[in-house]
Amino acid sequence: MQQKAFGILKGFAFASLFITYPYLVYRGMESGMNWLAPLVFSGIFLYRAWLAQEFRRRVLNLVFAIALLLGAYYVQTLTAKILPVLVQLTLMVFFGRGLFGDKELTFIERVVRLQFPESPPAVSIYCRQLSLIWTVFFAGNALVCTLLAIYGTGYGWAFYNGVLIYVLMGVLGIGEYIYRRIHFADLSVLHQGIPDPMTTIKALFINGRKVFLEMKER
Repeated sequence: MQQKAFGILKGFAFASLFITYPYLVYRGMESGMNWLAPLVFSGIFLYRAWLAQEFRRRVLNLVFAIALLLGAYYVQTLTAKILPVLVQLTLMVFFGRGLFGDKELTFIERVVRLQFPESPPAVSIYCRQLSLIWTVFFAGNALVCTLLAIYGTGYGWAFYNGVLIYVLMGVLGIGEYIYRRIHFADLSVLHQGIPDPMTTIKALFINGRKVFLEMKER
C-alpha cells in the first residue's frame, strides 16, 4: 500500500514538474540561468540510471544524463527547450505501439478492455483508429516543438508548450468524446452504456496508470 502511494506521489511530482517546466525554463532564460533545467534533469536521469535493474535501461538513462550535462555546459538554451520534443516523441511511440501488428494491443485498447472486458470488434477498431489519431497528434507536436526550439522566441516556445499544447489536447479529447457518443449512439456495444466524462477520466487515470506500468516493463 505504501509502495503504491509512493508511486502515485512520485508520478504526481513528475507530472507537476513537466507541466511547470516551460514556465521554469522561460524564467531561467529571462534571468540568465539557462543551464538550470538541463542540469536538474541530468540529475533525474542519473538517479533513474542508479535505480534501474536492467543494464539496457541503466545505460540509456546514463546516456541521457551525460547528454543533458554536456548541453547544460555548451548549448544551455537549446538543450532546455528541446526536452519537450523528447517527451512528445516518447508519447508518440507509446500510443503507436501495437498499431502495426496484430499481436499487441494499443495503450487505448488495453485501458478500454479493463473497463469493458467483453468489448466487441467495433470497439477494437475504434480504439486503433483513435490510437492513430493521438500518435499523429504527438508526432505533430514534436515537429512544432522542434521548430519553436530552434527558430521561435522564448515566449512563443513557453506559450505553446505550457498552454496551447494542453488546450489542443483538451479540444481533441472533448471532440473525441462527442464523436464517440454519436458514433456508438445506435449500437448496444457496451452493456453499461457509454460512460459519462467523469467516469471516463477516472477510468483513464486508474486503468491508464496500470496499463502504463505494464507496458513500460516490456
